[in-house]
Amino acid sequence: MPAVVSLVLAYPFWRRNQSILGSIAGSIVIFGTALGLILREYVEIDRVTKACLDLGSTCWPEPSPFARFAVYAFVGLVEVILLFFLSIKVEERLRARDYAPEWRR
Repeated sequence: MPAVVSLVLAYPFWRRNQSILGSIAGSIVIFGTALGLILREYVEIDRVTKACLDLGSTCWPEPSPFARFAVYAFVGLVEVILLFFLSIKVEERLRARDYAPEWRR
């Protein structure tokens, strides 16, 4: 879902030849969502860990918190890379539109 929102946010910038601004705006949405999901996971792990400690035992979440956070960060990074890739493709098409058909590649 954040990828779709970032595309909707970035596309108007891309159409006005502001590909960097559009990509940055979309990246903020994607990384913000990833950070929010990581923080939500952190709160949940913290809640479960405190509940175990209140019962007088220790428990370790499985998979580890790092692995959980890394999944969200990796997905966010892949989405941003794809967003920048799409930005390049849109920019190429807009630039090619300015040339006569016989001069296009």
